[in-house]
Amino acid sequence: MPADAPITQDVMTIPRKLPEGGRTNLVGLTRAQMRDVLIEAGTKEKQAKMRVGQIWQWIYQWGVRDFASMTNLAKDYRAMLDEKFVIEIPEVVSKQVSEDGTRKYLVRIAGGHEVEVVYIPEDSRGTLCISSQVGCTLTCSFCHTGTQKLVRNLTAGEIIGQVMMARDDLDEWPVPGAPKDETRLLSNIVLMGMGEPLYNFDNVRDAMKIAMDPEGIQLSRRRITLSTSGVVPEIARTAEEIGCLLAISFHATTDEVRDKLVPINKRWNIEELLQALASYPKVSNSERITFEYVMLNGVNDTDDDAYRLIALIKDHNIPAKINLIPFNEWPGAPYKRSSNNRIHAFANIIYQAGFASPIRKPRGEDIMAACGQLKSATERARKSRKQIEAEAGLKG
Repeated sequence: MPADAPITQDVMTIPRKLPEGGRTNLVGLTRAQMRDVLIEAGTKEKQAKMRVGQIWQWIYQWGVRDFASMTNLAKDYRAMLDEKFVIEIPEVVSKQVSEDGTRKYLVRIAGGHEVEVVYIPEDSRGTLCISSQVGCTLTCSFCHTGTQKLVRNLTAGEIIGQVMMARDDLDEWPVPGAPKDETRLLSNIVLMGMGEPLYNFDNVRDAMKIAMDPEGIQLSRRRITLSTSGVVPEIARTAEEIGCLLAISFHATTDEVRDKLVPINKRWNIEELLQALASYPKVSNSERITFEYVMLNGVNDTDDDAYRLIALIKDHNIPAKINLIPFNEWPGAPYKRSSNNRIHAFANIIYQAGFASPIRKPRGEDIMAACGQLKSATERARKSRKQIEAEAGLKG
């Protein structure tokens, strides 16, 4: 990423309305926005707040997609809604299921673009990894997704629509009137799919507010983790306007190495990033920042790297855990995964220093659903290893 790249990028986001004369999609609108469009459609101002509450519950609590089923609304009002609005989410193009139960969805959004969404089942929870952009602008050299150029931002509706799509597939919408079931197949969201969430801040914020709304999907803010490569000016806003947990794609302990692995480091270096993390309003021992660290053979996996990582975090007094990620290799990747012995030795140094250092178990590798492998199946133009190494600044 160029050092003078703007904080707010000039990236297109499609409007809420469907093509020429189309009806407005209610999915992704904030409560205030929904109120405005309902009033514009003829709803009386005094009734608008109540109508928003009713429609909101049907869409986000019960998963209803047709207005005719919204039985606590008058028939003529339902007819008006059907005439002027739609409830649409991304279309599932394909689904792959890994041997370990991981599900990877290819979903189509407006304009014919496609993004990938991954559901990871575990014993005590189920995590959905969602995307915030079509492609990515950051070109992190170890990331498969980063080899696909940025096309556009996703709308709030397309972001929360990924969650709704997964709940459809998991058959997890509750039935109105049935006893409440606290068991959640989809219990956590991680913004770790395609794109840099903090370069699409407003849409990500609005979508996550919908996910957390107590009259809808009802996910706790502690069940949502936003991963950023280090867009420093937006980090404080994340705590203030979203309030979710934070993960940092860190991956290196010197600016020289991080400049190559995570090019945004040329704009905001390690010191600037750590200062922002140290003052993150939500940081506490109970809400630690997760440092994501991909293990690359001979690049960032030495004992010295482990000791430097510890020193950087301690010097800035950041409550943290370090999530070690075995590199998921992909065709043309310029790196190799660190050996299991090296990863465990690295983890042990961190653990002995008093930090949690879980080693992420690779999931969905057989369907290219693992961390760093998200890439639209229709845009898999292969680059040669030589091209990727050149772009990463690894040669010459």
